[in-house]
Amino acid sequence: MSFVSSVVKNKKLYIISGERSGDLHASNLVRAMHKLDSTIQFRGMGGTYSQEAGVDLAVNYSEVALMGFLEVVLGFRKVLKYLKIVKDDLNAFQPDALILIDYGGFNMRIAAFAKEKGIPVHYYIPPKVWAWNQKRALKLKAITDQIYSILPFEPGFFKRFEMDVEYVGNPLFDEIKKFTPHEFFFQKNELSYAPIIALLPGSRKQEINAMLQEMVNLVSKFPNAQWVVAGVDSLDSKLYEPARKAGIKVIFNQTYDLLSHATAAVVTSGTATLETALFRVPQVVVYRTSPLSYAIGKKLIRVPFISLVNLIAEREVAKELIQGEFSAENIQAELQRILSNPVYKGQMLQGYDEIFERLGDQSASETVARHILNSLN
Repeated sequence: MSFVSSVVKNKKLYIISGERSGDLHASNLVRAMHKLDSTIQFRGMGGTYSQEAGVDLAVNYSEVALMGFLEVVLGFRKVLKYLKIVKDDLNAFQPDALILIDYGGFNMRIAAFAKEKGIPVHYYIPPKVWAWNQKRALKLKAITDQIYSILPFEPGFFKRFEMDVEYVGNPLFDEIKKFTPHEFFFQKNELSYAPIIALLPGSRKQEINAMLQEMVNLVSKFPNAQWVVAGVDSLDSKLYEPARKAGIKVIFNQTYDLLSHATAAVVTSGTATLETALFRVPQVVVYRTSPLSYAIGKKLIRVPFISLVNLIAEREVAKELIQGEFSAENIQAELQRILSNPVYKGQMLQGYDEIFERLGDQSASETVARHILNSLN
C-alpha cells in the first residue's frame, strides 16, 4: 500500500529493541511513522537512538544485554527481572499495538504476553528461527499478527509453515542513504593517510572482550597499514585499552566514516558484516564465544554460515574464522590474500554486488510504517 488511509490520530505504540542495531532500526521506523502521523505516542525499551527519535524509554537495553547461550542461561534471572518490568509497563501503557525489533529470546516472551492481552503484535526483523530450532516458527505464527522480514530468503522459509511474511527491504539502506562522509575525517581523528585496516570488534562488552585482543595482535604483521578500531561510546572505554596500548587509534560512533575510507576490515559477525559489504570493503569475518556456548550452538545451528553476508549470498563471499580458527595467524593470512591478490578481492566485491541485487533498494522503514498504520485504521 502506498498511502495511509484516513489516519486515526493519537495512537499509542509500544516498541522494543534489545541491542544497538535493533535500536538503530527502531529509531528509523519511529521517525518514518512520525512523518505519517506526528501524534503517535511511543514508549518502550531501547537505547539512545530510540530515545532521540522520540521513544519514552521504560528500560534502556544496556541494562539487559547478554550474548551467547551460556551467558544467557547464567544471566536469566536478570532477564526475568526486566521481562516483568516491561510486561508491567506494557500493561499500564495499554498501547494500540506492540512493535518488536529482533531480540528474539526476550521479544517472543513479550509477544506471547501481549497476544494474551489482545494487543496486536507486529514483529519487524523476526528471530532467526531458520538458524536453529526451526519449529519455533510455529510459535511465532501463534503469537504475532504480522511479521516484516529484512532478509530476502526468509519469506520462502516461513511459507513452509503457512506463514505470510513480507520482505520489506533492508533497513541498513535507510541508514546509509542518510550518511554523508565527514569532509575532514583524517584531520578530525588525527590519522595519517596510510591505508586503513578497520577493526570492528562488536557492540557488546562480551564481544569486545572476546575479539579485540586477537585483532590487536595483528598490528606488527602489517607495519605499513594504519589500524583503526570502531568504538561504541555506550560501553566502558576501558574495554578498548588493549588497542590503545598497542598504539591503535580508537574512534567512537564513526563506523560509516571509517568504512568509507578503509582498505580492508576485520569484522565481528553480526550486522556489521553487511554494513561493511554495503561500503564495498573487503573483510574477514571473525567470531568467538565461550567454549560451552559454542558447543551448544554447534549442535543447534542448522545453517552453513554465521555472517549475514554469506547467508544472503547463500555461499562464501567473505571468509569466516570462527572459534578455534579465529587467530592472529589466520586473520593475517586472509588479510594478506585480500591485500595482495586482486582477483580474490574482485571476487569478493562481485559477491557484494550479488547481495545488493538480492536486497533491493526499497525503504524498509517507510514500508513497515505504512503497513502498521494501515493495520491500526
